Amino acid sequence: MNKPYSNFRATMAIARASFRAIWRSPSAVVFSLAFPLIFIVVFANIGGGGVTVDVGVAKTCDTNNVIYQALKRVPVVHLITKETTGQMESNLSRGNIDVIIDIRKNSSGFAAVPSPGQAPASSLTLNVKYTNSSPTKGGIFKSLLQSIFYQVNTGYANATHTAPPQLAEIKETTIKGRAYKYIDFILPGMLGFSLLSSGVFGTAFVFLSLRLTLVIKRFFATPVKRYSIVLGEAIARLVFALMGALFIILIGYYCFGFTLIHGFTTVLNMLVLSGIGLIIFMGFGFIISGVAKNESSIPPLSNIITMPQFLLSGTFFSVTAFPVWLQSISKALPLTYLNNAMREVAFEGAGLGEVTHELLILGIWFVIVYAVAVKTFRWE
Repeated sequence: MNKPYSNFRATMAIARASFRAIWRSPSAVVFSLAFPLIFIVVFANIGGGGVTVDVGVAKTCDTNNVIYQALKRVPVVHLITKETTGQMESNLSRGNIDVIIDIRKNSSGFAAVPSPGQAPASSLTLNVKYTNSSPTKGGIFKSLLQSIFYQVNTGYANATHTAPPQLAEIKETTIKGRAYKYIDFILPGMLGFSLLSSGVFGTAFVFLSLRLTLVIKRFFATPVKRYSIVLGEAIARLVFALMGALFIILIGYYCFGFTLIHGFTTVLNMLVLSGIGLIIFMGFGFIISGVAKNESSIPPLSNIITMPQFLLSGTFFSVTAFPVWLQSISKALPLTYLNNAMREVAFEGAGLGEVTHELLILGIWFVIVYAVAVKTFRWE
């Protein structure tokens, strides 16, 4: 006796067949696993690319003096002025900020920024707070201060032929915090790289191929529902991506010391975020498969979507290292928010309820992407 037709079994059959096809595809394995692992190995061993020292500026800091103005002109120094005192202290302990400075005038007063060759009328008190979470960048900042002092004193001595007065009294403190290793930055970015590649390229190629080879048209001759075709492919890609994400996380944790602040719970949260990210990125793939005329047009269309996100979403380098106008573009990209959420969950121990801002932006992208996909996707 024949079993009654089940659309659920048909969906699972499509998912199993699609999963086997993905697993046997060299390009899927390379983009989802090989490339991210290669980047993790390389960047974890050489450290970060461009060095940027994030310096929090205390609310009581005097900014109208030669030291502060000199720091503003140093390219590697990123001055943070918009965070509250509590946020700066919290970020310093977590290693998200490398230094906090508080420059104050002494009671005798201090002249504004002096002209070239002119020494300050009296000294300043420079309070510098470091963290043992970021010893390397703290050392860089100390060297920068010494260089600034030397340049100011040299200019004064050359102009007056006398010994310069003390520029500032420095008071240094160091707080304890967790070390923020470069693997803690690069691994979430590589997860985003893997998910974006799989969602966009994989989905676009698969559905265009199914349409051009008339496989979808043959499905229409069977009782299989249209949504089963999409759902089956989506389930297969989701399972493959989550397996890849778990593999990358475990490699990072056991081989490179990637921080999982809450252990298994953190891994689960990262996998949930991976699933959300993949679903959104698959929407881009649906759009491309509907717009593309043939397989040769998929790579350029996909690169238009993926390349800006690979480069500008904090995948390889911190967004704070970019010019302000470029940071505005970064803040409009979905991968930026996925990467930020991943890092907050992994290193800072945030739960999904604490990354609601990132999830909200991703939700908005979900609505936009699938609204466009519905309009552009073609079955035949």
